Amino acid sequence: MLKRIAMLTIAMGLFGAMAAASADAVIPTRDIAGARDNALLKRYDGSFVVSYERLAFTDFKVPLSSLEKADDDQRDRMNNRVFKPKEEIEVEGARTRIAYLMPAGRSPLEVLRNYQDVVKEAGGEVLYTCKKDECGGDPERSSDGGGGEMSLMMYFVYASQLKDADFSNGKCALASHIDDQRFFAAKIPQGGGDAYVTVQTFQVKDDLYCKAFNERTVALVHIVEPKPREQKMVVVKAEEMARSIGTTGRVALYGIFFDTDRADLKSESGPTLAEIAGLLKADPRLAVLIVGHTDNQGAFDHNLDLSRRRAEAVVKALAANYRIDPRRLRAAGVGMMAPAASNDADDGRARNRRVEVVKLN
Repeated sequence: MLKRIAMLTIAMGLFGAMAAASADAVIPTRDIAGARDNALLKRYDGSFVVSYERLAFTDFKVPLSSLEKADDDQRDRMNNRVFKPKEEIEVEGARTRIAYLMPAGRSPLEVLRNYQDVVKEAGGEVLYTCKKDECGGDPERSSDGGGGEMSLMMYFVYASQLKDADFSNGKCALASHIDDQRFFAAKIPQGGGDAYVTVQTFQVKDDLYCKAFNERTVALVHIVEPKPREQKMVVVKAEEMARSIGTTGRVALYGIFFDTDRADLKSESGPTLAEIAGLLKADPRLAVLIVGHTDNQGAFDHNLDLSRRRAEAVVKALAANYRIDPRRLRAAGVGMMAPAASNDADDGRARNRRVEVVKLN
């Protein structure tokens, strides 16, 4: 009996070790599936893509000065003290994020200089550069961590926003501790306007699940290309809203616009707000829920709060600008809990980012 127990214990230990090993980072020999270089910036020779994301259209902030601690002790989603640059530029277009693992023996400075050479060869201009703690925030943090100071990488992306699985090559490259960070922001002239580029290079520091990457250099590259937003969402007329509500009890609207991760209504939302007001004025007895929805990009609780605040912004606008009795309106946010499509692709995520009007009475 004791022998059987001992054998079972050994087997379980081996299984646990194998499971742990299967989750560890490994030195790649090829790019991750679906990844590809951006035509504007060729890769460093011998490097491999370990994390990749492309959005057809979004906004993106480019820092043009070091990050400085916010005056009013602001906290980010991870309870870190917020750091912001005094100078930045906000751009819109097609955004590509690529993380490359460099060959062994390549320093962050060497890799950064090579990327700067590529920018200059393309007729581009370096707008800002920094290194180590000069960049501001915590120079040893990547996209992960809470309760301390925000890092430069957190200015662009948090670990909770990455699609990469825990302990994967991508997560290890972008969520481990780092050292010797280097950074530059640049612009490259294009036919439809300027493309903007940021490159952050650093060494990974880890002796656990990500130890295969320890002291290896990673380059995190963001590229935003000038591209007009596709006008795919038509304004739903008040009569169509009434028919949908009469049939299904709700209507999904895609003409309410917000900047990424914000709850301030954009001016382009005016036509749809006017149609919602028309719906309510045509039926004085109708009361509705205004329900905010998000895609799955970002932390669950953060998206839940964001969707609620966006719904509240719509209610406030209808009451203040269109004189709708606020007692007929109620705001709610469900975050990512009620998707209209798969979140695995850009078009699906676009369908999930919406506001719904739901009959309340």
